[in-house]
Parts: sequence; C-alpha cells; structure tokens
Amino acid sequence: MRMTRHQLRFFAAGILVGLRLTAAPPAVAVQTARPTHQALDWYVAGDGALLPIRTAEDWAARRAAVLANVQAVMGSLPPAEARAPLAPQVLEEAVDGAIRRRKIAFHTDSDSATVRAWLLMPAGATTVKRPAVLCLHQTIEAGKDEPAGLAGKESLHYARHLAERGFITLAPDYPSLGEYQYDFAADDYQSGSMKAIYDNVRAVDYLASLPEVDGERIGAIGHSLGGHNAIFTAVFEPRLKAVVSCCGFTAFHRYYGGKLEGWSGPRYMPLIRERYACDPDEMPFDFAELIAALAPRPFLAVAPLHDDNFDVAGVRQAMAAARPIYELLRAGERLQAVYPDAGHDFPPAAREQAYAFLEQWLGLGR
Repeated sequence: MRMTRHQLRFFAAGILVGLRLTAAPPAVAVQTARPTHQALDWYVAGDGALLPIRTAEDWAARRAAVLANVQAVMGSLPPAEARAPLAPQVLEEAVDGAIRRRKIAFHTDSDSATVRAWLLMPAGATTVKRPAVLCLHQTIEAGKDEPAGLAGKESLHYARHLAERGFITLAPDYPSLGEYQYDFAADDYQSGSMKAIYDNVRAVDYLASLPEVDGERIGAIGHSLGGHNAIFTAVFEPRLKAVVSCCGFTAFHRYYGGKLEGWSGPRYMPLIRERYACDPDEMPFDFAELIAALAPRPFLAVAPLHDDNFDVAGVRQAMAAARPIYELLRAGERLQAVYPDAGHDFPPAAREQAYAFLEQWLGLGR
C-alpha cells in the first residue's frame, strides 16, 4: 500500500526520535458474526469470542473497535504530531448589535493552507471565561456565513443565536464550501469526512486557546452535514462535552432505503463505494455505535418527523440502541431526542430546546 506524505513523515519521525503515536487505534475493521450494528450488548474478547457487555470496561473494548471500524471507512485520524502551528489571524472584525464578529483564519495540518471561520462573542467586556460552541454548517455554498447569521435561513443562524445568549461560538467552513477551496483528490486523506474531523479538532484547539473560553466547557452543534459532522468529530474529540445534531443521521439501512451513494462522494467517504459497494450490510459501523461512543457526554438529536434526508424511524432505532450504553454509564438523562412536526429544518421550538440543552450541560452563567 502506498504511504501518504503524512504517513511517511510520521514514520520517519518515529525512527529518528522514537515517537509513540497513540492518537487513534489502527484503522482495521473488527470482524464479528453479528449481522447488525444496532446490537450494542456484545464485544469481541482478545481470543475472538463474542462476550456480553456488562461493565464500563466491556464497553470500552467495543468502543475501541467502533473507532477502528470508523477509520477503516474514513481513514486514520492524523496523530497529534500532524498539527501545524495554528498561527491564527484576525482578517476582519465588526460589532453587530450585541455581538462582536471576527473572521479568523488558522492552520490545521499544513503551514501553507488555512481554514476560515467566524468567531462570535458578546460585545461587552468580561473577566469571566465563557462556554463555547463549535457551530457546523449544512451543505450550502455560503458555508460558515449561514450559522453566523450572514446568509441562508434564519432557522440555521445558530452561531449567532448562541452568541446572543452568552456563548462564544466558532463557525468554520467545511472543505470545498464557503471560502474553503479544496481538492479532495490531491490530499493525503482517505475521506473528506476525516479531513473535516481533523479541521474541527484544530478548531477546538483554537477555541481552547482563547482567554475568553473555558476549555472544559466546549460543545458542538450542527444541521444536516453539520449534524453528522458534529457526531463524527465528537467521537474522536473528547473536549467536546455536549453535542446537538439536527437532521444529521439515520441508520444506514434507513437512508433512502439503504442506498448509500450519497455518503460515498469526495466530501464524505469514497470507500463506502470502493470497498463496501454502498451496501449497508457491508458497512463496519453505524450511527447507533457512534452515538453510544459519545457516552456519557450529553447528546441531543433533533429529528423532524418529515425529514426527507434522514428517516426518523432510523433515528429512533439508533437512539434506542444507544440508550443501554448510556444507562450502563449512569448517564441516561444525558441522551435526549426531540421529534418536531417539520421537514428538513430546525424549527423554533426545537432550537429553543437545543439551546437550553447546551446551556444546561455546558453551564452557561456559571
């Protein structure tokens, strides 16, 4: 197998200075005899036996396999040694009512390329560190401008809404959208999903570096593309302490009747087509496992009853499958869902519940 430039650089660094790369498990899928990933009551023991999950340690073994299986589809998460210095820049700044808005740029995995994002915060000076929320946009050419309240639908201006409530928010562009020109075919990543995850990890690095931010109280919210992007990122980024996903997922078998072509493009995971033939029966992970992998952190799913992208029945199925793991970890109250009578949108009552959820679990006002 051809090594990417990243892999060659890290391999050479390990030889020269004895690096121990521990940022992620190896991207090797775990093979089991179970026909579904909705069953979260078993794990694979060291001798290959399937054993029941009875303890947090049992779940930790299954969770490690889930992360490995995700990376079998997305490619490996680059290790900490891949991080270029952020070298953040403020490109523009304005006060808009009660909000201070800055366009910033920072490096992620290269010192020759930047990600641009909107940083929003209450305009008044404060000596108290605030909680922060990473705000991830849907598939829209405007990219970060929509959650920042500068374009698109008002119902999806959640970065601005949360800043008006007292949070510090960061809305970055997804690769190939907004100002983020990107060639997926020319990079070292196996998927656009993993590239976006890594950029988001660096966005958390940036938020945690700000003197105004309490690094122990950072969450994530997103709609559609941003909804599953928030889940994907939080699975690998433990500093995200609460997650809201609106219209972001359904069980793979419930996604357009199990037709996974929509997940297999360059922005997502091409190996879904190349290695798994867009067949949900062949996929080595599913969303029930990803949601359970967030436990015991608070997770809220907003799943409209008439979402034509992400079938609500598959959301209910995934949430029900993940609940025993939350209960095992004594965090059942932290797994929540709302099912508004709406289409692929983020209606007002559901937004209010989502914002209150983040306020509760990230401790706004503490």
